[in-house]
Amino acid sequence: MFGYGTCIYVKTIDAYGRSSVQLLCAKSRVAPSGKPMTIPRLELSAALLAAKLCASCLTSIRARIAHCIHWCDSSVVLGWIKTSPTKLKMFVANRVAEICENTQSSSWRYVPTNLNPADLISRGIDANRLRDSTLWWNGPEFLLQEQHNWPTLNSNIVQELPELKLHSSIIEPNLIIFENHSNFTKLSRCFSYVLRFIHNCTHPNSRRTGNLTTIELHESFTRLVIFSQLCSFQREYTCLANKSTINTKSKLLSLSPFLDENKVMRVGGRLDSSAYSYEKRHPIVLDGKHHFTKLLFRREHLRLLHAGPQALLYSVRETVWPLGGRCLARRTVRECVLCRRHQGRTLNPMMGNLPSQRVMPAFPFHTVGIDFAGPFQMLTRKGRGAKTIKCYLCLFICFRYKCVHLEAVTDLSKDALILTMRRMISRRGKPAQIFSDNGRNLVAAAREITEFLKTNPVISDFAADNQIKFSFLPAYAPHFAGLWEAGIKSAKHHIKRYIGNNKLTFEELSTLFAQVEAILNSRPLYPMSSSPNDMLPLSPGHFLIGRPLTSLPSPQIEDSTSTSSLDRYARIESIRQQFWRRWQREYISELQQRTKWRTYKDKLHVGDLVILQDDNLAPLHWRMGRVVGLFPGPDGISRVAEIKTTRGVVRRALTRICPLLSETSS
Repeated sequence: MFGYGTCIYVKTIDAYGRSSVQLLCAKSRVAPSGKPMTIPRLELSAALLAAKLCASCLTSIRARIAHCIHWCDSSVVLGWIKTSPTKLKMFVANRVAEICENTQSSSWRYVPTNLNPADLISRGIDANRLRDSTLWWNGPEFLLQEQHNWPTLNSNIVQELPELKLHSSIIEPNLIIFENHSNFTKLSRCFSYVLRFIHNCTHPNSRRTGNLTTIELHESFTRLVIFSQLCSFQREYTCLANKSTINTKSKLLSLSPFLDENKVMRVGGRLDSSAYSYEKRHPIVLDGKHHFTKLLFRREHLRLLHAGPQALLYSVRETVWPLGGRCLARRTVRECVLCRRHQGRTLNPMMGNLPSQRVMPAFPFHTVGIDFAGPFQMLTRKGRGAKTIKCYLCLFICFRYKCVHLEAVTDLSKDALILTMRRMISRRGKPAQIFSDNGRNLVAAAREITEFLKTNPVISDFAADNQIKFSFLPAYAPHFAGLWEAGIKSAKHHIKRYIGNNKLTFEELSTLFAQVEAILNSRPLYPMSSSPNDMLPLSPGHFLIGRPLTSLPSPQIEDSTSTSSLDRYARIESIRQQFWRRWQREYISELQQRTKWRTYKDKLHVGDLVILQDDNLAPLHWRMGRVVGLFPGPDGISRVAEIKTTRGVVRRALTRICPLLSETSS
């Protein structure tokens, strides 16, 4: 082919529906004289010339063109135009992209070569024949017909297009996909039957039947080991098979590997002179990251009755040398569900930030935590015939200054708690908020107080301004109440050492609780200074002096005012405000550090499978559930989760949750 060209025709339809087709213009090009081009590339160049000429005509003609159709007799070019340029080579991709910019890819259709007038340009024609050629001047006859009569291209003609980018890669056929198997024994036995089938097909005179023999299982294990080594150490295996040295940067170089008579890669090592067995002197080399090695470790872990990582690794190394075996042994034990249930290891989120009730100054007992301790043995009266009953210690602790208030309670009922709270309020003032755990008496008292405030219209207005807000902690989460749990521990330290095995009456026990309360309120809030010139450290007792129960906040006494010029009340108020300033400067700074729970490694996600810790049951009997919700704190760390169990949805702290499997692994 010495050239290529294109021609444009205009089809018009008059008012009577008569159609006519006339030649509008044509253009030709000479084929490049340098490097010869293939026929499809010349056809593509002709299509590009047609697209440019059509775009030029559309901008020049004043008449409105209703529809524009492009014809080509090359099925390869039509396939290129309908293909993304990114999949084509540079020469074809550039021209196809330019064609798509000037035309629509859907407007290109197929025309047979004998009906293509542009073929006259590339093949050449005599001038006398051209003058009388209807195909050249009026185009093919099917243009006068309806579109459903126009020729179409069979889509099955072109199956593979030339000039496509090829992304070559070497693909090794995998006879076994190890990741599809989760049991080592089943994998070995299934492959043994495959080898038996191959043997029976190749040796029909010596067929193997019946149960699998030890020889067949050993042959299956050997073949599986070879497949695993080819996947993990293909370069090293090829070098050893060709009897060449392996790369000096290979991780197998220190093991001096070699191939035995069964083509299994083994450790050369330094124990040839020992009297150990051949398998121990030259164990099989396996990669710890390969799935086959993981299945082997799981099988051995179950065979050794859930042995630990050290015993598991020693047992495997008798016949196999796994690279990274220590980490794989730990991972195998860690991922064993039964071992994780026996361990019962719960989560430990990072210690949260202090709430505003702990660091903002206010009156003592403005925010209170309440808890109970006991029981203690108490006598009903003095003298002979006295009966022994139980009594309990009720502790109220101030969030800000750690002020302690102790009360003796005869039982853990709702009525006893309300009476205890009335005694505390009468002495210490009404708190704005009370924190407690989910004890039944505490929840019932909060419910009764709330209902009482709602059903009495006489005090409804007062309750709206001065009601007590109850806040309950998650169930089984004593670390949420570390402040009053520590107070309970300190109080019991003194009470048990004083009482011993003696039994006291209610008056004696109340007196003892008051004395212990005074001792606890005299403890310093922060470490004492060794310098004799420093002032005494602040204690909770400093904040319990000189304040009426109904007093209002006092105006600020300026530091610049001389102390001698103040009257007696202002001097007392100045001393009290000095306590608050020292509390802010000396005590608050001691709360910055996290003494424990500094990091948060194991995170819980919605959908994870967990078990709920129960102190009264063995780990295997703990309830199993799935996480359905998390409650992150202000720092974005979740410390409480909702777990869906067979008994319903419960809310627990993360320290009572033992994770088993994540949603992806389960």
